[in-house]
Amino acid sequence: MASIYSQISLKVGRSRQLYCTHNGIERRVISGGIGGSSNTELFGTKVVETIGTKLSNKWSFAGGSSRVVVIPDAAKLNPQRKCCGVSASWYAGSQIASSAFTLGTVAVLPFYTLMVLAPKAELTKKSVESGIPYVVLGLLYGYLLYLSWTPDTIRMMFASKYWLPELPGIAKMFSNEMTLASAWIHLLAVDLFAARQVFLEGLELEVETRHSVSLCLLFCPIGIIVHVITKLLTKRPGNA
Repeated sequence: MASIYSQISLKVGRSRQLYCTHNGIERRVISGGIGGSSNTELFGTKVVETIGTKLSNKWSFAGGSSRVVVIPDAAKLNPQRKCCGVSASWYAGSQIASSAFTLGTVAVLPFYTLMVLAPKAELTKKSVESGIPYVVLGLLYGYLLYLSWTPDTIRMMFASKYWLPELPGIAKMFSNEMTLASAWIHLLAVDLFAARQVFLEGLELEVETRHSVSLCLLFCPIGIIVHVITKLLTKRPGNA
């Protein structure tokens, strides 16, 4: 990377202190004794590195004046580089949470579609009875739970002195996107399992379940209540 150079005028005061003038502002660099060293010291005074700037030891003398070449320290002048690692980590975590949220939602839709549009089909019955979707959702949930877990998770979950959940702690915990995504996958798995039970019971009792299954997708408790009401209204002799 090409360095940006600027010129700073230097002078040695009578009190044997080194001064530099930059943009009309005079600053003292460091004090020291006058000597005859020809290395990186100037008149026996070693130039120190200032904050955000590196001073080169390339000196030139013209017309009795001295000057020093200043090489800005890009790492110090650009504080955004310090947080780039944190930003990259946050961005990756946000992408994982968003992808898992979408993947889980799309994964359960075919099962609801089959139960609603083709409840009597053999493919629907085999698909609903399979445990594969629950295993997949369970593994995805476990992975998100692992990524979202922090040393404070238990403390936020059971914040009261009686080790019971409290709303402020739960709200703080779910402010994390990864935790929120894991909770969504948890809901999808539980709702699909409840819809499955409603559907299979409807087949066994010959009760309409399409409306109940549809409600289970987003409003699972309401779907279960509607299913119970439907069973009572369509109860036949011999049905439990």
